[in-house]
Amino acid sequence: MDATTYGLDLAKRLMQVHWVEAETGEICRRQLKRGQLLEFFAQRAPAVIAMEACGSAHYWGRKLQALGHQVRLIAAQFVRPFVKSNKTDAADAQAIWEAAQRPGMRFVALKSQSQQSVLMLHRIRQQLVKIRSMQVNQLRGLLYEFGAELPSGRCAGLQRIPGELARLEAVLPPMVIDTVREQLARLRALDEDIARIERRLAACNKNDSASRRLMDIPGVGLLTATAAVATIGDARAFRSGREFAAFVGLVPRQCGTGGRVKLLGISKRGDVYLRTLLIHGARAVIAHGKQREPWLERLLARRPVNVAVVALANKMARTIWALLAHERTYRKDYAAAAA
Repeated sequence: MDATTYGLDLAKRLMQVHWVEAETGEICRRQLKRGQLLEFFAQRAPAVIAMEACGSAHYWGRKLQALGHQVRLIAAQFVRPFVKSNKTDAADAQAIWEAAQRPGMRFVALKSQSQQSVLMLHRIRQQLVKIRSMQVNQLRGLLYEFGAELPSGRCAGLQRIPGELARLEAVLPPMVIDTVREQLARLRALDEDIARIERRLAACNKNDSASRRLMDIPGVGLLTATAAVATIGDARAFRSGREFAAFVGLVPRQCGTGGRVKLLGISKRGDVYLRTLLIHGARAVIAHGKQREPWLERLLARRPVNVAVVALANKMARTIWALLAHERTYRKDYAAAAA
């Protein structure tokens, strides 16, 4: 007998469950409080539990998996078409239940606690970098109003600000000068916080053989390697490297009718942070690489630089998937040896 499939709509306090009894065919709906969820499924036979890949989904997935159930996480965009009418908790749970049983449905790999911990470090660092950029841009714009000449670039601009403040002491009130200096001290504190998180990521990288293997790929550094391992989860959840590249959003969008398909710009779907790291890594390889591959040189000769950057980022994503899925090490001449 096939295992029963449950559609579980998660929330902060009230959870909605939808399933069909195999013996009677009865459609069942039940609302559970947060503390009742594990107790309810602990009394059930091993089953398939489908949830949206939303906040706390990986936590509950690990808990339910420990009870012997099979957990399937579905992206919210794949669940929405199955909501029949009004959006309610019961309708969402039923839509999850229906989406989980579609033969062509794609599921999200369940992340471990260590992978989510590394992602948490990345998210905090990303937020701190955004705050730092905002404060630097604000200082630059405000000081421009008083004739300050600051060079482009964050580090160069910050080094020039103390000298410009000394020149503007006769123009600006003391309270403004003190406020700007406090802002500079806050920026130095942000730099220390970001560096501290990067040291912690480096410590995590030492204990993870997978991320260390990824760092052998040109353009993949500490941030990209640790973020890729933590974001992918189980690389075997993707059938191919191209599927992973599509997950990151590095493949063209398609628009076609009548048998004619037109390729557009990249889809930009999936994890924005990981795609940004791959793009920056590819741009660094093209700008500062000592020896570029022949196919990349030919591509740069006939296409714009940004097109070549995306193509190289796509190849980096496929290489990352291959190393993780097949547990291999990077070899620069692998394709030539295989040919």
